Amino acid sequence: MQALQVLSLTLLSILAANAQTLRPGKCPQPPVQANFDAARYLGKWYEIKKLPVVFQKGECTTATYSLESPGVVGVLNRELLADNTVSVITGYAKASDPSEPAKLEVTFFEDSPPGNYWVLSTDYEGHSLVYGCTDILGTFHADFAWILSRESTLSEEKLEELYHVFTSNGIDIDVMTVTNQSQELCANMPLWA
Repeated sequence: MQALQVLSLTLLSILAANAQTLRPGKCPQPPVQANFDAARYLGKWYEIKKLPVVFQKGECTTATYSLESPGVVGVLNRELLADNTVSVITGYAKASDPSEPAKLEVTFFEDSPPGNYWVLSTDYEGHSLVYGCTDILGTFHADFAWILSRESTLSEEKLEELYHVFTSNGIDIDVMTVTNQSQELCANMPLWA
């Protein structure tokens, strides 16, 4: 039992040191977008804000979704790193339960378990609010949250509206960070990478 406690504290310390957003208790279960239409969701989205995560360190971040096969969405994520290199990762997403198509599971590595990608809100043409969560030993959970846009900016009014969706569902976004999408910086990101 003591070894499990030491392992848990070590894991939590590593995650906290890497700016992962940890919270006590189990993952919230927010409602997702009603009648989600994956076909309308396809295309390019700009990351506007996010909760800090260990696997995302860049700016100019975009996600591009394409139809791979019926029920499977291809995922292409790109970001510009501090050393001016572009990080690219590909994967796929699919609904684990067809009756809840907005509750997607995304996989980037063949032998790793999928992560939650729940679309809480989208108008398909302007914004998308995405949430994921992982329970850790039944005691803590790690939150993942993104505000995406079809354009490189969103109005403050729209952001306030989207913040409310998170907070009214028990999702703490106090440490959300802005993703730099400035023309000046993002012009350095080659289209082919």
